[in-house]
Amino acid sequence: MWLLRPPGVYRPQEDTWLLADALRTAPLPARASVLDVCTGTGALAVTAGRLGAAEVTAIDVSRRAATAAWVNGRVNGVPIRALRGHFGDLVGRERFDVILANPPYVPARQVAPHGKARAWDAGDRGRAVLDPLCAVIPLLLNEDGMALIVHSELCGSDSTVHALRGSGLKASVIARQVVPFGPVMRSRTEWLVSQGLVEPGQDHEELVVIRADVPTR
Repeated sequence: MWLLRPPGVYRPQEDTWLLADALRTAPLPARASVLDVCTGTGALAVTAGRLGAAEVTAIDVSRRAATAAWVNGRVNGVPIRALRGHFGDLVGRERFDVILANPPYVPARQVAPHGKARAWDAGDRGRAVLDPLCAVIPLLLNEDGMALIVHSELCGSDSTVHALRGSGLKASVIARQVVPFGPVMRSRTEWLVSQGLVEPGQDHEELVVIRADVPTR
């Protein structure tokens, strides 16, 4: 898959491909409508299109990311409707069969309001985007819909599962992968240790994919 990645747009990496693999084994419902939240380059949106999604929407607060997703869809033969905005803007307007999300989840002293760090910094517990996302997912899913979310265990898979179940969804962890710290995590290891989020000397984290389903009636 060839992908354009303008400066400041999140580069697809281990978390992206872990979620893509989870999507391949899900699988997609026939003629599914898919929403890719915090799309970045649109790598997951392209993957959904290649797997047979009938309609693919990608949304990101970054104008560059939304543009990149549209271009990457065209280059890879997947028609993508790319939107610049917040996923909460879609509540009450649209619903989808599948929601994919690789949101910012790296614990940080504060949420980055702009710039490239906005793609990963997510507050002191890494849940500044995850918590609002868990709250609106039930409002964006069709009947029998499914959501797949990837994030680090550092920000609490149990918290995500409980939030989704509290919203009436069935939820569980379906995939895990241990990966070494990248440059962002290495640059703030001392602070992460001081917050009790990692152990002294720790140089890796566990990624998790959480699946949430609207219960069948």
